[in-house]
Amino acid sequence: MAESNEYDLVVIGGGPAGYAGAIRAGQLGKKVACIELERAGGTCLNWGCIPTKALLKSAELYRSFQKAEAFGLEAKGLGFDFRKVMDRSRTVAGQMAKGVEFLFRKNKVDYIVGRAQVTVPGMVEITDGPQKGTFLRTKNVLLATGCKPRRLPEVPVDGARVMTSREALEPRASAPKSIVIMGAGAIGVEFAYFFNAFGSKVTLVEMLPQIVPVEDEEVAKALQRSFEKSGIAVHTGTKVENIRVGKTKVELSLVRTGEANSTEVEAECLLLAIGVTPNLEGAVSAKVPVALERGYVKVDDNYQSSVKGIYAAGDIIGPPWLAHVATYEAVNAVNAMFGHAHGGRVKIFPGCTYCQPQIASTGLTEKACQEKGLAYKVGKFPFTASGKAVAAGDSEGFVKVITDAKTGEILGVHILGNEAPELIAEYVLAMNMEGTAEEVHRAIHAHPTLSEALMEAAAATSGEAIHI
Repeated sequence: MAESNEYDLVVIGGGPAGYAGAIRAGQLGKKVACIELERAGGTCLNWGCIPTKALLKSAELYRSFQKAEAFGLEAKGLGFDFRKVMDRSRTVAGQMAKGVEFLFRKNKVDYIVGRAQVTVPGMVEITDGPQKGTFLRTKNVLLATGCKPRRLPEVPVDGARVMTSREALEPRASAPKSIVIMGAGAIGVEFAYFFNAFGSKVTLVEMLPQIVPVEDEEVAKALQRSFEKSGIAVHTGTKVENIRVGKTKVELSLVRTGEANSTEVEAECLLLAIGVTPNLEGAVSAKVPVALERGYVKVDDNYQSSVKGIYAAGDIIGPPWLAHVATYEAVNAVNAMFGHAHGGRVKIFPGCTYCQPQIASTGLTEKACQEKGLAYKVGKFPFTASGKAVAAGDSEGFVKVITDAKTGEILGVHILGNEAPELIAEYVLAMNMEGTAEEVHRAIHAHPTLSEALMEAAAATSGEAIHI
């Protein structure tokens, strides 16, 4: 930490919003400090996005080895060491956290491990950690404290029988023999795929009518079919009631919407994947009147809160709760506070889910178009018609493009299949540039590539797809 406690910016929170905002301020030559409770990278890097992707890659490889014979290969005596699978995810997270700490040093950011509070505008106190009791004077504050997993008040999380995503990522010697996952959003389906791949009996329960509720209905149905084919029991439109936690198992009742009778289920453990809640507790003194909405910080188009000089970005300002959105918001907040051009509030962004088959989407779903009364066209291209996908043995899924019926403007894109999160960027760029499906169609895509499916789906909106 620098000798002087006078700063241009103090960032509270070191996740994708916090560290990106701090680094951007450093790039601008500002004196900046970033205070993180646990370790640089925050929840995403240490207990979320990064370690889960490491686990999912292990699961994907294990599944691929099981199909070796189809590629003319032999994989005899195939097995796994679950402890090593879990340990690798922690190693990956640790490596990436070190990378962020290096970037702090490179950009002359004072990195402080501890808890902090805005005591009055322009003053931040370190309330816990090695530098507890230290006060930092600052011209600006960026709140980037993120969210934490939502819990059930009546069901204590013990890390053994009941877990959130945090506890599920802690190293353990073996996968549970059986697990009920409550909530089928991105976190729920990713863990369902992971545990199923390593032999757990998985029951996935979603209260809403479809799994991955924010995604296009057609994508959700196809993913559910894939999950059920792999042995995952999927219950949609179903509530979990009467949870009983014992020493060796969890028992609960599943109640389908509109039905009086319940189905009794028991498993070795229960994973709560029922969303997130804002994590602002203790970060702002009651004397500082920062306006909130449902616990989230309200901000203007410059990401400034109701109190001058106090900004907020990332999950703490509400959905979409996505790391890449958080980074965008924080960089733009810092640009705004120091008088640089910025992109304003988030409009077009990709959403991605990393189970297999993977999901990526941007823009409106077909149902949303219907609810808005829009005249639209749909173009679809299945990966079974993609030479690259078939050659790679990953031909499950499709690309779906929704366009304005008159102008060809791209309204939404939904991809289910291998490498979907890598493919969606082309359409995010196209939509940001107000491109049309015809322009995507006319752009020559290399053959053979998965990206050809993006071109063919665009062509399909006007009946011009070649390979279907």
